[in-house]
Amino acid sequence: MKFYIRLLLTIAAIIMCGISLFIGITSSYRSSKTDAVLLNDITQTVKEQWDDIGAFDSDAFSDEMIIFNSDEFVVYSDVSSELKDVNSVEEAVNKGCLCLSVADGSRMLGTIIIPDPDKSKFNIAKRKLILAALLMAMMFILAGTMYGIYVRKNIIIPFKEMEQFAVNVASGSLDEPIMLEKNNLFGAFTESFDIMREELKRSRQVENELKMKEKEMIASLSHDLKTPITGIKLLCELLMVKVKDEYVSEKVGNIHQKAEQINILVSDLLSSALEDLGEMNVSCCDERSEILHELVAEHDSRCLANEAAIPQCLIRVDRPRLSQVIGNIISNSYKYAGTVIDIGYSVKDSYLEMYIRDHGAGVPADELDLITSKFYRGKKNSVGKEGSGLGLYIASELMDKMNGELICSSPNDGFCVTLMIPLS
Repeated sequence: MKFYIRLLLTIAAIIMCGISLFIGITSSYRSSKTDAVLLNDITQTVKEQWDDIGAFDSDAFSDEMIIFNSDEFVVYSDVSSELKDVNSVEEAVNKGCLCLSVADGSRMLGTIIIPDPDKSKFNIAKRKLILAALLMAMMFILAGTMYGIYVRKNIIIPFKEMEQFAVNVASGSLDEPIMLEKNNLFGAFTESFDIMREELKRSRQVENELKMKEKEMIASLSHDLKTPITGIKLLCELLMVKVKDEYVSEKVGNIHQKAEQINILVSDLLSSALEDLGEMNVSCCDERSEILHELVAEHDSRCLANEAAIPQCLIRVDRPRLSQVIGNIISNSYKYAGTVIDIGYSVKDSYLEMYIRDHGAGVPADELDLITSKFYRGKKNSVGKEGSGLGLYIASELMDKMNGELICSSPNDGFCVTLMIPLS
């Protein structure tokens, strides 16, 4: 602010100096009255010496003089600059010279031409006035330029920096502070903006830490839940072997089925939490293609799968992760279709193509690209059915990590998932 006041005082001083100079130059011109006595002396002297005008000496009266006779012929001439181009009385009048008539009674003798001393002063003052106007214009331009530079440096540029700062904050970039200058008019304002940025950054860090702790807690709980669920499944399998009562055996089988569903949901939740934490790793190794039959049998608890022959080859996968993928797909078919599941295989390029197809209601075409999204569930076929929307998302992520691919399609009847399993 102090610099701004000093700048305004400097501009005011420049303008006042210019105005003073202008007044001084314009007031230096004072119109002088013509000396009537001198003019009368010139006329009388020329009249007395008219008959011998060549002996007349004009230096006593004026620096320059021309005398015309009545026929406008020059009878006397003493010129240097102002009367140099005067050849007639008319030209003298046009140039603003003084014209004095010489008469003897009623007889016109001639005309005396002398420069107008008032006009000479006027011309000098005019030139000074033009110079003063130019100097004033230059001073105003200088003052305007100085003020423009100050406004640009201390107002426009800081505002643009704050505008860019606001854009960065809106886009989530909170690491770059706004630069403060010593003489910035908006120092306190910009400092408030930077305090806001720091608070937002701190809030985001706290939020991220809370989210990370939440994910870690979910992962820990999911992992802890798998142990008792596994124990329930083992007890159910043991009871199914030991108990001979069909009614009890049926109920134990239902418990085993529900435990398996809970196990799949917990596995998906754990995988999702680990994926968010960046810890959902896969460890691929070469496996025989026959393991796919074992994995299908492991998850086909209802014996609804019709499996075709598997081509003999080596595949490079993470067996536990691939088991989780197949288990999620079969579980979805049980839940949403409840029909026979056709499973086929074929070798295509550098992949073993495995398709798993049910014959349920299928998935609308506009939802095919969405069903592998996190927490997404179908609008129609998921109504009234339990689920988290993580099954196909986890399966797709695991296939990507194993350098494979999961492709969803909806034929005329049912829903089909194709797994592109990389060959060794």
